[in-house]
Amino acid sequence: MTAFKALTRAQWKGFLRDKQTLFWTVLFPLMFLLLFGTLFQNAGAAKSKMVMIGDVAVINQMPQQAKDAWNDLFDVSTTTDRAAALDKVRKGDADAAIEMDGPTILLHYSQADKVKAAVVQGTVSSFVDNVNLALSGKPPALTLKTEQVEDKSLKVIQYLTPGLLGWAVAMGATFGAAMTLVTWRQSKLLRRLRLSPIPTASLVASRTLISIVIAMIQTAIFVGVAMAIFGLKLTGYWWMAIPLIICGTLAFMAIGLLAGAISKTAEAASGLANLIILPMAFLSGSFIPLDGAPSWLTTVSKFLPLGHLNSGMLDVMVRGQGPGAAVQPMLVLLGFAVVVGLIATRLFRWED
Repeated sequence: MTAFKALTRAQWKGFLRDKQTLFWTVLFPLMFLLLFGTLFQNAGAAKSKMVMIGDVAVINQMPQQAKDAWNDLFDVSTTTDRAAALDKVRKGDADAAIEMDGPTILLHYSQADKVKAAVVQGTVSSFVDNVNLALSGKPPALTLKTEQVEDKSLKVIQYLTPGLLGWAVAMGATFGAAMTLVTWRQSKLLRRLRLSPIPTASLVASRTLISIVIAMIQTAIFVGVAMAIFGLKLTGYWWMAIPLIICGTLAFMAIGLLAGAISKTAEAASGLANLIILPMAFLSGSFIPLDGAPSWLTTVSKFLPLGHLNSGMLDVMVRGQGPGAAVQPMLVLLGFAVVVGLIATRLFRWED
């Protein structure tokens, strides 16, 4: 126990004194939270740009309620130059152009952006159907009422925080294990520790404890900044993110040990850790959502530990799911830690 305390105290002091490690582990990921949080703080659905050619009576004569809804969906500009309006749509400067030819409403769109084209066509079609219904004088047989499933106060920061926190924890645990192992091997400290009476279990336990403490500090800073600056709101089971992060730390420590075991220099360990963590962050949705990604890409993300960590934290911190939602991600992360840890053990060497 004395050896464990001494090793833990020494590694903690080393972490606090290493300004580069502090920057890359805590400040660098926090910069991304501040950057994305600021960029998307007031984000909402982008309006479609619509050019109105001449007088389109069906729009100009809308009831006020319908006009307000139209203005919420479209950023409308008016022109009498039909050719110029169509050229804007063709070049992508506008999403659509609308004109009226007698009783016919002509909607011009570009198929270059199929998503925008579909949104504009569907929205305008809905307005035209409602106008026709109003002109017929017949009440609709069915009415549609839409409601958001999440809390109406939900902000983009709710989704950004778990993903960026997962990436920060993954990077801290991986780099911490890899760089420590290589540095100690190069300085012959590992060799001296091996010849000392300190049990190997104490060495591993102290490094694990330090990594978990660092992950908890990252969590406290991320959540605190997101709540204080960007209005993050946690659900009732947010505390389940703590055991999730501990399991994630163990999984990424194993990756770091593997990277450190096969690397001979600190530069090689850093490069290998980057090669593993950075692509995994993109594939796991830490920076950008995978909603529009190809199916094969989303399938690949399910085999990555960071994807399970992000998904589990999102469930318990944002979606309000119970502790059961964290069980499967935790088991996957622990299983990953065991398998990769065993591989790292087989490749581990005390000295070059």
